[in-house]
Amino acid sequence: MVSKEQLDLKRLPKHVAIIMDGNGRWAKKKGNPRIYGHSNGVAAVRDTVEAAAEIGINFLTLYAFSTENWNRPRTEIDALMSLLVSTINKETKTLLENNVRLQAIGDIGSLPNSVAKQLKGAIEKTKRKTGLNLILALSYSSRWEMLNAARNLAEDVQQGKIDSEDIDSTVFESYLNTSGIPDPELLIRTSGEFRISNFLLWQIAYTELYFTPTLWPDFRREDFYMAIANFQSRERRFGKISEQIVENININS
Repeated sequence: MVSKEQLDLKRLPKHVAIIMDGNGRWAKKKGNPRIYGHSNGVAAVRDTVEAAAEIGINFLTLYAFSTENWNRPRTEIDALMSLLVSTINKETKTLLENNVRLQAIGDIGSLPNSVAKQLKGAIEKTKRKTGLNLILALSYSSRWEMLNAARNLAEDVQQGKIDSEDIDSTVFESYLNTSGIPDPELLIRTSGEFRISNFLLWQIAYTELYFTPTLWPDFRREDFYMAIANFQSRERRFGKISEQIVENININS
């Protein structure tokens, strides 16, 4: 395991995104229904958020519920929504105490009123906090996000608000849910699966990917630190060669 003291706090990723996977399998191993895994996953969220805030991560995005998750059994969806309401209600005080600002991306309008109300209330209460930005991806998928952005952009072109010739990557990014949020530098996926699952596809073009076999309910701050340490051991070239990276470092040092 890796401790906080082993990290280089001057070379932290500004934005870490996590695909929290493995709740159902964790519950099944223990002979319990899937919602038992989701409930126990809350402890992993709490520990990870606290760890990220303590070491100085600026943005942490958690993939909490995808648009595809609406296809799950109704009983599981209802239980998940109920869990979301209770968790947001319980954790808002802790977010405030830890200077955490809550945000959300996704089709928030598709959430049940009770969830949307609690979410918007927590976002409003924490909006002036200046520490970690905690972003929940709810009823989110990257294809939905990009299609939604394309529709809104096309409408603005049709209405003459923007010229089609002026559309570039910066303009397109301004229409995404993540507008104003830096791209993740590190993406963590738990449970041993090697998939992106329709998550932040535009934003992770140059993101470092880290996969761990740990099921989400067992994920703790030491696992988070291990992912950070792995990130810090990598050379990020962005299409350049190693010699160019070293040259730039020497110039800037």
